[in-house]
Amino acid sequence: MAATDLNLSVSTWQGRPVAPGDLAGRVVLLYAFQMLCPMCVNEATPLINRIYGRVQQRDDVRVIGLHTVFENHAQQGPEALAGYLSRAGVRFPVGIDLNDGTDDAPVTMRRLLLMGTPSLVTVDAKGVIRERLFGVPTEEALMSRLDRLTTSP
Repeated sequence: MAATDLNLSVSTWQGRPVAPGDLAGRVVLLYAFQMLCPMCVNEATPLINRIYGRVQQRDDVRVIGLHTVFENHAQQGPEALAGYLSRAGVRFPVGIDLNDGTDDAPVTMRRLLLMGTPSLVTVDAKGVIRERLFGVPTEEALMSRLDRLTTSP
């Protein structure tokens, strides 16, 4: 799988849209969350904001969010999400995972075999998914993973 084929099925973007070329040849940290998930709100989003602050000037890493709603759909629409992202200080791009109506879980969540939220997916510069993590690691552990992937051949 190439990073350009991360195969995100996004209905719309909050912030700057991410084109496949934006990911090619770069390590990608995909943060899948729901704005009504307490662990996402209290732990994971602040963590990813800090990680983004540490890597945003680097050309070898991209951080993107994926709002992947599998419950309470009516309360988590695009307008509510925009308010949440503003209040939470999120500056990285966030796509809204496409819900195709065939399942409560949206398309990308199912395709990437994510167990719930928060989830993190790390992709190396060659486009290979290296890790799927359900939960919240420490900031040091996550930065170490990203640094290792950017220096791997």
